[in-house]
Amino acid sequence: MPHSIDAAFTTLPLRALADAALARARALGAEHADFRLERVRSASWRLRDAKPAGSSDATDLGYAVRVVHGGAWGFASGVDLSMDAAAKVASQAVEMAKLSARVIAAAGSDVGVPPGRSPWGRVELAEEPVHADRTWVSSYEIDPFTVADAEKGALLADWSARLLRADGVAHVDASLMAVHENKFYADTAGTVTTQQRVRVHPQLTAVAVDATTGEFDSMRTIAPPVGRGWEYLTGTGWDWDAELERLPGLLAEKMRAPSVEPGGYDLVVDPSNLWLTIHESIGHATELDRALGYEAAYAGTSFATFDQLGKLAYGSSIMNVTGDRTAEHGLATIGYDDEGVAAQSWDLVRDGRLVGYQLDRRIARLTGLGRSNGCAFADSPGHVPVQRMANVSLAPEPGGLSTEDLIGGVERGIYVVGDRSWSIDMQRYNFQFTGQRFFRIENGRLAGQLRDVAYQATTTDFWGSMEKVGGPQTYVLGGAFNCGKAQPGQVAAVSHGCPSALFRGVNILNTTQEAGR
Repeated sequence: MPHSIDAAFTTLPLRALADAALARARALGAEHADFRLERVRSASWRLRDAKPAGSSDATDLGYAVRVVHGGAWGFASGVDLSMDAAAKVASQAVEMAKLSARVIAAAGSDVGVPPGRSPWGRVELAEEPVHADRTWVSSYEIDPFTVADAEKGALLADWSARLLRADGVAHVDASLMAVHENKFYADTAGTVTTQQRVRVHPQLTAVAVDATTGEFDSMRTIAPPVGRGWEYLTGTGWDWDAELERLPGLLAEKMRAPSVEPGGYDLVVDPSNLWLTIHESIGHATELDRALGYEAAYAGTSFATFDQLGKLAYGSSIMNVTGDRTAEHGLATIGYDDEGVAAQSWDLVRDGRLVGYQLDRRIARLTGLGRSNGCAFADSPGHVPVQRMANVSLAPEPGGLSTEDLIGGVERGIYVVGDRSWSIDMQRYNFQFTGQRFFRIENGRLAGQLRDVAYQATTTDFWGSMEKVGGPQTYVLGGAFNCGKAQPGQVAAVSHGCPSALFRGVNILNTTQEAGR
């Protein structure tokens, strides 16, 4: 049964606060104003060797007013839920816009840039239909915050104890993160939306230690974080019993595994690993603020520059990637973004060619691309919305192969499972990734694990080497809670779906040899 918005949120004076703020912004001459009130509850529970190791539970409640005045942005936020305070915050936002306009004018004249011809030009927003009195709730069954902490701790302790009873497991770390997010938005065009999202991230890590040599290693569960509720931990969406049963044996095999010989290998990459490569080399690279050079100080720009739209061969012809704000259980799935834009799905890469970007309303208007695709997001009521990543996903092949069949087509290669560490340059072009588990492939069969493996490539070479993608039966929606961007820094949750995929002739590094250089 679909959930309704929490009464504790809807009984707040949402409309009255918005009306007070927007009326003041209009009276002060704002060309556009929006009001956003949020309540974000975030909690975590951590266990070490089946014993409590820490917990947190915090709620952020406040609101923000953003305006366009005199062709410049203004922003201010507050926590006092009174009409006078909301109007005062709107006045502060307008004053900030006026100050910004003066600074921009001075900077533009200093370098001889005509008004409206540069990033310092007037702020104008792409048109968006009015969405009046809309409500949206994410897809989940049981709000994790309605489950007693004792029950959460007991389940994590039971899972930890199962692993600790296995031969070779010396330590176990277990954690659960949960977020319940409410958001109310209203703007001077007439859009009014109320939304509610729930997400969870359970994780366990088993550690093995060789008492003779002191050598140690670890292996983590590959269950992804999801836009679901407590039901995810009790059987809906993931087989936890099966994963916990397999993990000790896989870790023991990893401890005995030989170190990889560097060189060129064919790779079959599991969705549990490939989602992160998509995130770093496609997700961030197709954020248009990066491609235009607006986002540069935090994690760099993008090699996929705006002049290459429709031209850049991003990968092989079987590569089809979408940006999607509508995927069920996606971490970046919403009803409406923080500019009142309705959620959409669109092409980023089609038949291997760059055909789209992720946009907010200002960048959509500035670049002449028409409507925003709903990528404005702020991680708290105290932060201004910035362009953030949608669920960026690689499409499977209808009727495509199973993972086993992909492996069967490889004579000498490696099967990669689970994410671990990664490194990518400031243009999202040169990268290397490791993983949780690496299996040697010999003549179409798995032939035991390998250690110390990292795959290295440039973005276009890697995706250009993709020869086959698996069918829908191999598709998994991976993701993370902690994608960082902007200054001051903001954190957003995002999912990336993909099938298993086969890549030919990828360069493999031995991480211990690289570390020793």
